[in-house]
Amino acid sequence: SMRSASGVTAARAAKWPTCFKGNDMDDIAIRFTGVSKIYKLYSSSRRRLLGIFFKRVPHKVKKAVVDMNLTIRRGESVAVLGRNGAGKSTLLKMITGVTFPTDGEIEVNGIVSALLELTSGFDQEFTGRENIYLKGRILGLRDEEIAKLEPEIVEFAELEEYIDQPVRTYSSGMKARLGFSICVNIHPEILIVDEALSVGDRAFRDKCIKKIKAIMQGDITMLFVTHAVETARAFCKRGVVMKAGRIVFDGDIDAAIEYYNTK
Repeated sequence: SMRSASGVTAARAAKWPTCFKGNDMDDIAIRFTGVSKIYKLYSSSRRRLLGIFFKRVPHKVKKAVVDMNLTIRRGESVAVLGRNGAGKSTLLKMITGVTFPTDGEIEVNGIVSALLELTSGFDQEFTGRENIYLKGRILGLRDEEIAKLEPEIVEFAELEEYIDQPVRTYSSGMKARLGFSICVNIHPEILIVDEALSVGDRAFRDKCIKKIKAIMQGDITMLFVTHAVETARAFCKRGVVMKAGRIVFDGDIDAAIEYYNTK
């Protein structure tokens, strides 16, 4: 279904990632066509405000992503490798609808679960259980669907004793565990992982890795953004290397890692 764009301008709403309908392009999970993202950098907040209304306000231009074409098919596991500033985070933000492309088109086919900001979207005054429903609704699930998944989410997060306490009383580790558990237990069709495997203690981290490997046995599409090439090798068959906002290599994971390490 098309994502709701209430409360944003029509021009901005037009840049939301669109979702395919029916069987149209059924084997494609994510497709970027000529996508660019340009940020305007102003020297002060006053100039940034003026820049909304006047094009001539002095500013620098940062090209985060440049003319990107990328197709990821259903069931693929793809690692995105790149140094800091390569454009990896911008790529993810555009897929999840956090930010919008300046040019080009992004198509997304399936329920996206992103292990990026694990604790974002939580209401601090709500209990852990209430936040499961809140996050589930944000991801497009109905209450009855969330109710079926709820016991599994609570058990995986190891929060049985605290699940009816307000989230503001949770430690950062407890919040991260709850966030991770929701993301991996809602049966996503597209899973995006961004260095999120550093969550919790070693035992819980191992449990997370095991869980991701288990859900990858299904027809899930995975996008893994990382600096840790050995972790990427363990999860992914395909590697995409980014540099200065462009894709400079796209191929087999071993060849991608070799390219990334030598350039």
